[in-house]
Amino acid sequence: MIDRYSRDEIKNIWSVQSKFQYYLQVELAVCDAYAELGEFPKEDIANLKNLAKFDTERIDEIEKEVKHDVIAFLTNVNENVGEYAKYMHVGMTSSDVIDTAFALQIQDSGKIIMQDLNKVIATLKDLAAEHRNTICVGRSHGVHAEIMTFGVKLCSWIDILSRQRNNFASALEQIRVGQISGPVGTYSNIPPEIEEITCKNLGLMPAKISTQIIARDYHAHFMQVLALIASVIEQFATEIRHLQRTEVLEVEEGFGKNQKGSSAMPHKKNPVLSENLCGLARVVRANSMVSLENIPLWHERDISHSSAERIIFPDSLILVDFMLARLNNILENLEIHPKNMLENADKFGGIIFSQKVLLKLIEKGLTREEAYRVVQRNALDAFEEKGNFKANLLEDNDVTSRLSKEEIESLFDKKAFLKNIDVIYDRILG
Repeated sequence: MIDRYSRDEIKNIWSVQSKFQYYLQVELAVCDAYAELGEFPKEDIANLKNLAKFDTERIDEIEKEVKHDVIAFLTNVNENVGEYAKYMHVGMTSSDVIDTAFALQIQDSGKIIMQDLNKVIATLKDLAAEHRNTICVGRSHGVHAEIMTFGVKLCSWIDILSRQRNNFASALEQIRVGQISGPVGTYSNIPPEIEEITCKNLGLMPAKISTQIIARDYHAHFMQVLALIASVIEQFATEIRHLQRTEVLEVEEGFGKNQKGSSAMPHKKNPVLSENLCGLARVVRANSMVSLENIPLWHERDISHSSAERIIFPDSLILVDFMLARLNNILENLEIHPKNMLENADKFGGIIFSQKVLLKLIEKGLTREEAYRVVQRNALDAFEEKGNFKANLLEDNDVTSRLSKEEIESLFDKKAFLKNIDVIYDRILG
């Protein structure tokens, strides 16, 4: 199954055509604000809105001459509105248009990312419910630790991604700011009331202060949250990659009927989708570093941030959208092997039950140091000699002199590790 994602929808938001459409939306919203305050005739503004249009090819023509994209855009619009051109861009500066339109692009893209997050979390919840009692081994340092369930692993992912969804919602709200404040942000030729009305009508909040631009810490924070989302996607993808290793083989990415894994080795099924996500996460993180470097600008403003933002924002938003959709596709088609999970948990005769044995021997009178030494000796022998931990215990006089065969057998009950699983599920799934 191929990925289904809304990448094209976000791509369209950041196209040249859309950029100028957002510019026009802002310009006309300012005209409406002037009309609302009685500064411009409402009939004239209605006529202006009917005539206002642009052509990107014509804008390119003009920009080649004037070397300024907003002026080129305004010149082209004014060519189409005739006498009503006098109402355009009154008291404004270019950044009023650019930064306010930028905020609208971010908001519209953010709605799509939020839908993606909700979808992945819903898929994870379905998987977690299905595998609530699917026993697997937990690992620390990549080494077998103790019994858990695959569902608990997924609950951790749900918790992490839900937190990133909250972070994203907060960052998206924080960056929902626009500005119509004129050169260096002093409202020298435009009343603050115009900004208030314009932003309200556009669904934005007026920046408390703007220095001809909106401060770039807003944008850097937003980009850091995108980087966090990308990084936790990489965390999940890395886990899937490990679990698909031949010697582990507890889960696998879905493999199509006619899919091929290698040009040379027909047996290969590789976690290529997860590897792809790990690589893309690096790009999003790198872009977030650029956003931090965009914060220190000269005095009230320069445009050193602008060229970088034209790349990093559309790229990162498109990538995160793609990554979430691809992750959801992986999860929906994940092949899970409970039998292999059980076999891995039983390796070396159940050495992962060592703590159960340790605690039981302490209960029977050994000091912790003595019990640890006995258990470790039997566990390492099983591990290093490819032996059997339980069999070693049954033959060790230091153990059998204190524990009966039945007591030893009872310590290897996998379900004993799961007595508090419901507590975790109540916290995560309710």
